[in-house]
Amino acid sequence: MTDDLVLREDIGPVARLTLNAPDSLNALSDAMLAALKARLADLAGDRSARVVLLAGAGRAFCAGHDLKEMQAGRAAPDRGAAYFSDLFARCAEVMQMIPALPQPVIAEVHGIATAAGCQLVASCDMAVAAEGTRFGVNGVNIGLFCSTPMVALTRNVPRKQAFEMLTTGAFIDAAEARRIGLINRIAGPEGLQDAALTLAQTVAGKLTAAVRIGKRAFYDQITLPLDQAYDHAAAVMVENMLMRDTDEGIAAFLQKRAPDWAD
Repeated sequence: MTDDLVLREDIGPVARLTLNAPDSLNALSDAMLAALKARLADLAGDRSARVVLLAGAGRAFCAGHDLKEMQAGRAAPDRGAAYFSDLFARCAEVMQMIPALPQPVIAEVHGIATAAGCQLVASCDMAVAAEGTRFGVNGVNIGLFCSTPMVALTRNVPRKQAFEMLTTGAFIDAAEARRIGLINRIAGPEGLQDAALTLAQTVAGKLTAAVRIGKRAFYDQITLPLDQAYDHAAAVMVENMLMRDTDEGIAAFLQKRAPDWAD
């Protein structure tokens, strides 16, 4: 099931994952969440993958939760309370696995990224979107405020823009998404995969140990008070400086030669 619902293609040091349920616009069904969780868990211990790309098959990146599946959950005696609680917990677990991965994760977005699909983009470390892509946390339009997508969104974009998106259900285009910080780059529709891969390969070309320690420090320090953030970052810098390959990288720079990195 994992192999069918979330495809993996290795392009050198880049692992490209593709959500593969195009008929449902790659909705985050129970099976899709399980498949994505399995893929991310595999990548956590995979030293061959330096960067991860996350894309969607068909016409869209991801349309959010599977509403038909959610409505079916209402048939339980508790009207779905236990199922909904479990669903949102499982989804939150998957979203949190992305920043916790040692590899940078880049969303490769096209078509639409709505509700939990927009949450998925916001959970990635970076994002490249095709021109014409639309983003929304539009659950309010059907009476369901996007409270869990809000968590990732508000950690990416300014408060007032996030609140407007959440309360109006309005969509924004790729240009606006870039302006407010939800995505990093915009590409032509035909050049999206190449643009995302180029960014991934650029990151993959850096010292892997430095990128991994840096990603962890990025998320560790971001919620700390300023003085504690500096203390934590300084300790990480010391750890980084003591790495053999960092010593080699600095020496190579000073000697105007290419570094001979072990990794």
